[in-house]
Amino acid sequence: MAICLRYANNKNEAIEILNDGFLKVFYHINSYDTSRPFKSWLSKIMANTAIDHLRSRKKIAFAEDISQAYDLGVSDDKALDKLSYDEILLLVQNLPPAYKTVFNLYVMEGFQHQEIAAMLGISEGTSKSNLFKAKKILKEKIEELSSLKIPGAGTFGATVKK
Repeated sequence: MAICLRYANNKNEAIEILNDGFLKVFYHINSYDTSRPFKSWLSKIMANTAIDHLRSRKKIAFAEDISQAYDLGVSDDKALDKLSYDEILLLVQNLPPAYKTVFNLYVMEGFQHQEIAAMLGISEGTSKSNLFKAKKILKEKIEELSSLKIPGAGTFGATVKK
């Protein structure tokens, strides 16, 4: 479910992806190689199902190619510590679909840009560009939220409005 939530816009969409993923698991269980970890096989199926789901709903529109993407760090090293898992998940869920997909495949699933490009039918440069832009958006949102957060107040609902 955690994988599906990272790609979905909401919990209902994640449940739909999860159900579709388990159908694929049951239909293809005979192709599972018992010498490999089940969890990684299942994770790959769920990620691919999420991508298929986004494609089928035409939610993925990839940004243009750039020759190099730079890693952007959050200026406040403790900014992430100020946010809960649910808040970070919500930030990722609110990324544009193409950025969210590449971010999840690269950062969360551990795929390389060459693999992502092949999976999504895009160039490596487009994959890098989408990752760069996703990180930039997340960095800005994390810094914005961490600067507005009231210590010990909880999630987004407990932020100070400027």
